[in-house]
Amino acid sequence: MFNLINRYIFREALGSWFLVTAVLLFILLSNQFAEVLADAAANRLPRDAVFLVLGLSSLQYLTILAPLGLFLGLMLALARLNSDSEMAALMACGIGPGRLMGPLLLLASMLFVGLSWIALEQGPAAVRTIEGLELRAKQELELGFLQAGRFTTPDGGDTVIYAREVRDDGRIGDVFIQRRKDDLVTVVLAATGERQRDEQDGYQTFVLYDGKRYEGVPGQREFRVVEFAEHGIPLVLQSAEVPEPELEAIPTLTLLRSDSPELRAELHWRAAAPVSLLVLALLAVPLSRSQPREGRFGRIAIGILVYIVYSNLLAVARLWLERGVVPEWVGLWWVHALVLGVALALLAKQVRGRAQPVAVAAA
Repeated sequence: MFNLINRYIFREALGSWFLVTAVLLFILLSNQFAEVLADAAANRLPRDAVFLVLGLSSLQYLTILAPLGLFLGLMLALARLNSDSEMAALMACGIGPGRLMGPLLLLASMLFVGLSWIALEQGPAAVRTIEGLELRAKQELELGFLQAGRFTTPDGGDTVIYAREVRDDGRIGDVFIQRRKDDLVTVVLAATGERQRDEQDGYQTFVLYDGKRYEGVPGQREFRVVEFAEHGIPLVLQSAEVPEPELEAIPTLTLLRSDSPELRAELHWRAAAPVSLLVLALLAVPLSRSQPREGRFGRIAIGILVYIVYSNLLAVARLWLERGVVPEWVGLWWVHALVLGVALALLAKQVRGRAQPVAVAAA
């Protein structure tokens, strides 16, 4: 039965988790906001997608911040109960650490379900969406790359383009184009021309009018010269090829079907976030118990240190899994088991410490 005391503890824990997570998320997003604005100003991101990128980035940050926020939030909430002597009153009424675990585990279970959905499904989808926005911005930038009076190499150096006049409608004047393929060099001079977007993304065609085309090998006397009234030159931009997705963007189902140690390590890493949330929720209960007059923030430094050690061990375990040092069935689970064992040992010690005076009094 979820009685009044359980609801009170649940509400205190939920409020502390939300506050700590919101503050940490605000700090990270503030820094991310400056970077996103810089990318948008440099045309590395569409300018109309700034807030969309921030929202998608927040999903990635939640996989890190939710376990830490719950851990610190529970420690703050329980430490406040200790400092205000509410915990002593609860224990005097027969409510010990075991009874406290009910509402705390309920909150942790709810967050576990939500965080699993984010870490395994929505997080990778968010990374793929951001990659798509970056690719679209790169294509749009390269499709409008030509500037009047400047030599431009849009495809990595094989092609050099110069136009004395560039209009907003895509028409160009006094055009010079040089293309090199192995030893063969082609030079095209035209009075006017226009740029046309091909139906396939990443391609652009220059249609030139009233010009000449020179083709040959430098150092040799034989050159081919062609006069034309209209001549089309397709140009393949660097962004035509879709880059390989980042490891964080690969769908979880693909990771499950893969035998690659790197991909399997990424799968374990994604599962580590919700699992660590449950482990840290258990560990927060014994670590939050403070001494008299210690204050509610006295154990926060210890909690942060424990979290740093936990996260570093997970990073080391992931590296070992990628390199084949540990088998996959061990994976990152040994780190969770180690911290869980410490949490259960501290809980058992706390329960025994509370029961000991009762046994002496009964004797």
